[in-house]
Amino acid sequence: MKLIDSLPEIRGQYREHANLAKTNWFGVGGEAEVLFRPEDSADLCHFLANKPKSVPVTVIGVGSNLLIRDGGIDGVVIRLGRGFTGMQVQGNLVHAGAGALDYNLAIFCKDHAIAGLEFFSGIPGTVGGALAMNAGAYGGDTASILISAEAIDEMGQLHELSAVDIGFIYRGNTIPDGWIFTKAIFKGEHSNIDSIAHKINLIATKREATQPIRTKTTGSTFANPQGMSAWELIDKAGCRGLTIGDATVSEKHCNFLINQGNATAKDLEDLGEEVRRRVFEASGVMLEWEVKRIGKY
Repeated sequence: MKLIDSLPEIRGQYREHANLAKTNWFGVGGEAEVLFRPEDSADLCHFLANKPKSVPVTVIGVGSNLLIRDGGIDGVVIRLGRGFTGMQVQGNLVHAGAGALDYNLAIFCKDHAIAGLEFFSGIPGTVGGALAMNAGAYGGDTASILISAEAIDEMGQLHELSAVDIGFIYRGNTIPDGWIFTKAIFKGEHSNIDSIAHKINLIATKREATQPIRTKTTGSTFANPQGMSAWELIDKAGCRGLTIGDATVSEKHCNFLINQGNATAKDLEDLGEEVRRRVFEASGVMLEWEVKRIGKY
């Protein structure tokens, strides 16, 4: 029996053998056995509560911090779509669905004269990814402005979580594996639209000048070790411009890997591992991947 025939009826959409290279910024990766786009939170809860317990589930956003391996992903890959992108303002509180783009959230807040979320304009990805990774940049981070979030556990139960409940750590959190964020409430402050727009423009200018944003890349490849900068360690190890296949270390910012057009996921992962090896050899520091690597080789 095919996997799709064992799955519960849903209001969203199933698709077999979905090409995952189209779902991530590197533009690489194999197929999803089944791709599921839930209609809304209730649909997702229903799916998780009624699917066979043995069926593995993988959640992806827009793939801005993801390396999907060439062998693809078994089981069901869940991608949150339009039913999870809503945003609204209540006083100085901003409600956002987990599927909303971080950049769109920053612009939405600017348009409503809410300050404090400008840093999201410089973070690729979605609100759900920001919650999962405690994303931060340009002097702000997710944990510092979060009031609460909703997440669905592996059994389909909905939970409301405070920032303390989530247990944010550097580029991560401590909630159980397999929980799926669906929405968040952030606290901003009322301000002037022009001053907010100015901050967003400064971030855009800095990103353009320092990061290879017009290439097939992701966010930073490696997490910064305590008190150090990953890019400096990579540069000192002589890895700037290092290439394997069609994957290369960015000349502009060497904590970014780039698919020059025809790289495979293996090229990119092998390149990252070679960078880690050379940095360790040069400095004694073993870099940790910030890009999440998933799927089969």
